[in-house]
Amino acid sequence: MKFIDEATITVKAGDGGNGCVGFRREKYIPFGGPDGGDGGDGGSVWLVGSESLNTLADFRYQRRFDAARGQNGMGRNRTGASGEDLEIEVPVGTQVHDADTGELLGDVTQPGQRLLVAQGGFHGLGNTRYKSSTNQAPRQSKPGTPGELRRLSLELMVLADVGLLGLPNAGKSTLLARASAARPKIADYPFTTLIPQLGVVRIGPSQSFVMADIPGLIEGAAEGAGLGTRFLKHLARTRLLLHVVDVAPPDPDADPLRDMQTALTELERHSEQLAGLPRWLVLNKKELLDTEALAQLVARVRETIGPDRPVFTISAATGDGVDELLQAVMRWIESAEAEPSPVTASDDPGEP
Repeated sequence: MKFIDEATITVKAGDGGNGCVGFRREKYIPFGGPDGGDGGDGGSVWLVGSESLNTLADFRYQRRFDAARGQNGMGRNRTGASGEDLEIEVPVGTQVHDADTGELLGDVTQPGQRLLVAQGGFHGLGNTRYKSSTNQAPRQSKPGTPGELRRLSLELMVLADVGLLGLPNAGKSTLLARASAARPKIADYPFTTLIPQLGVVRIGPSQSFVMADIPGLIEGAAEGAGLGTRFLKHLARTRLLLHVVDVAPPDPDADPLRDMQTALTELERHSEQLAGLPRWLVLNKKELLDTEALAQLVARVRETIGPDRPVFTISAATGDGVDELLQAVMRWIESAEAEPSPVTASDDPGEP
């Protein structure tokens, strides 16, 4: 199924049922008085988080959703039935905005979570409500109020603990495949990853975290080049970014440090908040360099980013160094969960 991460839909809550004007008419009771009942409330529209969905593709085919209307009131003081609420399943991680005002209505971040997006109309009042000692035969009633009509902008942002960031062919998909049961497409040409990929990394029987891979960034991505910035929003809810850098790019004129800075520049231009997330540097494809060349590259990286930011050297293809990286990530996540205050970009851990 094609991955769809944005959709616009229209929702209409049910109108409230109208109140009834009625009078009791029975044999031997010629003046029974008013007996018009109230209408029923209109059904509301709710969005419900579902684990069985991972895309907004279903909303390509149905874009209008209407909840049931409340029934009108009836004689003999019978109240109209309320309209049933309408529940629309959306993937967990869906952010909902009012498409016309831009107002954030809420986030659906948990399975089964319900978010009210359109309130049903209130029931109308029957003429029984208006009877009094001075108005014993009222002929007025109140109609039901209309239900809310809204255009909603749905935006899916996947929920992951760790996000993979880097240029195309840096080895992000290979790392995801090595660390988890995910099987993203891997090839020796750029942009093999076209949609976000998720994988569950299991460290122990009760230790695991979710890792997300997005299409690689290229120079000019902030202006729309490539696919990366379209999916960068999927990293916004991650706790930690792993910046994967190819230590031996195929282009002889390429420089790993320049590639690292290119991705970071595009990240900063896209979102300062995203650029402020904790970020570790992962030097991949170490098997392509000898020990001395790799040590020189690590020294250059240290001079550029400072001695305190974590730097890992791994080979995602062979698995060398991957376990140490994943263990360090798991320890960092557990320590972050134990912290009483939110983790900020300055809360970098020490060397593994």
